[in-house]
Amino acid sequence: MKYYDVAIIGGGASGLACAAILAKNSRIKAVLIDAGERLGKKLASTGNGQGNLSNVDMTKKHYHGGNIGLAEKIACGDSQVYKRLFNCMFISDDNGRVYPAGKQASSLCDMLIAQLGNTEVIKSKALTLKRGFEITLENGETVKSGRVILCVGGKAQKQFKTDGTAYKLATDLGHTLTGLYPSLVQLKTDTKHIKTLKGIRADCEVSAEASVKKVRGDVIFTDYGVSGNAIFAISPYVADKSGSYITLSFLPEFDENAVYEALNARLKSGVNIEDLLCGTLHNQLGRAIMKRAASDDLRKIVATIKNFTLPVLGTLGFDYAQVTKGGVNMKEVTDELESKIVKNLFFAGEVLDVDGDCGGYNLQWAFASGMAVADEILKRV
Repeated sequence: MKYYDVAIIGGGASGLACAAILAKNSRIKAVLIDAGERLGKKLASTGNGQGNLSNVDMTKKHYHGGNIGLAEKIACGDSQVYKRLFNCMFISDDNGRVYPAGKQASSLCDMLIAQLGNTEVIKSKALTLKRGFEITLENGETVKSGRVILCVGGKAQKQFKTDGTAYKLATDLGHTLTGLYPSLVQLKTDTKHIKTLKGIRADCEVSAEASVKKVRGDVIFTDYGVSGNAIFAISPYVADKSGSYITLSFLPEFDENAVYEALNARLKSGVNIEDLLCGTLHNQLGRAIMKRAASDDLRKIVATIKNFTLPVLGTLGFDYAQVTKGGVNMKEVTDELESKIVKNLFFAGEVLDVDGDCGGYNLQWAFASGMAVADEILKRV
């Protein structure tokens, strides 16, 4: 049986960040345990493979979960905390998304793995975690450690070995989970008014019921509901709510009065009402709006264009979600992300009840929380 000072379970973004910081102290004997064939596999796919690792607008309004104040302190206290990990140049786009200048997500993995130093890596799934920190692995090995950091991710995208079974390592030691929901995901909606729109893409402003959040971007109509970057971005605001709805506002560059004046001018020029939206919207979308408005009243037609509501029936599920909403209850951890139930047990990343908006916020949380735990352990050592 091998003994280590620190065992990090999970070799994703938070686990690699934690290990990289701990490796700066060569006296610490650390092990990184991961179920995957390759460390940081999910990290290597982030931002469509371009490595969207943070955002210039790093504020608490972009985070959700059980302790937003702590999430803000850790993730937003140093908005460029990732520079402690990555010695390279960075760029940002018009939406504030931060990337390595080379726009290659796999390079982030390469830079983190290069910093692991003497950290031992064991590629095997952790099956059990007992008090006193005895860890049994799927390969038959048993590991003992003085401290354990759970960086096991959530339940989203099981192809990255994050199928939710690792939560058991925490619950077996007395921790509880909040509700778990897919987030940054496609939405299933009532399809009554969009049956003819499958495959059509539209530029929209999307808002969620009972939320001030509005997102502009692509909406793609599907046979189950809606997809597209605007839908991914709005999904955290409806994923955990039943009976909610979203509102699509077409022609987002124009307000209702401007749309009314333009369409009124078309009518006065002699255009038939059935051809009113031709050239203004995709023809199929225009026909769907006219059918839903079911009226020749121009004000009602404009109101339908700017307030096209869709009841949300659910999401496409964890296999399609980028992150998990919910996790280990934040009431059960300290400000240092240490368990209040088991001393020297720490948490970092998606395993906790913290999730962020689309645009680099979840990776910022993963890196920042992993580094915060490592810094705390280094202080104690």
